[in-house]
Amino acid sequence: MLRWLVNGQIDAAPLTVAGYLKRALALFLIVVVLYQVWIFLHICWWVKFNPASSALMQARLAAMQDEKPDARLKYQWVDYAQISGHLKRAVIASEDAKFLEHQGFDWDGIQLAYEKNLKKGKIVAGGSTISQQLAKNLFLSTKRTPWRKAQEAVITLMLEQVMSKRRILEIYLNVIEWGNGVFGAEAATQHYFKTSAARLSAYQAARLAAMVPNPRFYDKHRNTRYLSRRTATIQARMYQVRIPK
Repeated sequence: MLRWLVNGQIDAAPLTVAGYLKRALALFLIVVVLYQVWIFLHICWWVKFNPASSALMQARLAAMQDEKPDARLKYQWVDYAQISGHLKRAVIASEDAKFLEHQGFDWDGIQLAYEKNLKKGKIVAGGSTISQQLAKNLFLSTKRTPWRKAQEAVITLMLEQVMSKRRILEIYLNVIEWGNGVFGAEAATQHYFKTSAARLSAYQAARLAAMVPNPRFYDKHRNTRYLSRRTATIQARMYQVRIPK
């Protein structure tokens, strides 16, 4: 294969344009496959070992350090058992009510989001599941491109096949963005409520869940009417969902 790529066969004819294109395509496919293997190996590793960072965390830190070189993220891993059940229920109720039922994609939610966006003439709803959000946060850039959405779908399938729902939720709650430089449940509860993730009340958990779609905005605008209404809605729904044990 390598000899073919470099046209190193004995008595090989000079490459034509078509020959160069074939080799470029082959090289591209090899790189894509190797990248998928690299992602898959990371996911397998994270079944037992905790990720120290994520693509989104690295991107946010780089942006912060452009303005302030000594900037640091607020982040502290906390195990699943040390995260309040209120927060687990609130986040599932807010972000992915069918989390325990689907295999990575909520097709009804995607259809509903599409209809909302079509009606408004702009993107107002995403329809992404917790698994999809985790795939994006762990590995992908913040740029919206067809390639990124396709890669997000592939990573989502990997996560769902390799990890339990409990592990997916545990990692999600630990790497999700919750403010300007604030990542994970423990850092968020310290940042907003001066307490630990294990001691969150139902109201506090619902408040944090309501902030998930736009955390940096709500970090600066903590008393908007929408945030209060959304908090109340989530708190009313959170006991209707099941959480991984």
